[in-house]
Amino acid sequence: MRTRPVLVFDGDCGFCTSSVDVVRRLVRPRCETVAWQHADLASLGVTEERARYEALWVTPAGQVYGGVRAVAKILLSAGGAWSVAGAVLVLPPVRWVAHGVYRLVARHRGRLPGGTPACAVPAARTHRA
Repeated sequence: MRTRPVLVFDGDCGFCTSSVDVVRRLVRPRCETVAWQHADLASLGVTEERARYEALWVTPAGQVYGGVRAVAKILLSAGGAWSVAGAVLVLPPVRWVAHGVYRLVARHRGRLPGGTPACAVPAARTHRA
């Protein structure tokens, strides 16, 4: 059984990988990190479709948070001022705005620094809220 949360991200996306590297160095969340391409997704309770769509935070108990909620969990786990930012991130209307920004960035991550065609979110999933 896992004792630490797991942050699952897209290891084929240069933007995502760079973002996780920055988070590990600056925020220092209390979690394991793994690219979904190298993860045992079934044991994490995550589908490949969802892992392709958004960053995921999987608790040791198996609860899965995606997108902005995963970002909030990352910040909350780091403690200190980061946890304050994480707590604010889950409050409406901040959460609603952050969700829109997250989806915008995710949809266009292939055009961002470090992005590649592999970063593209599958078109069938871009409409999901």
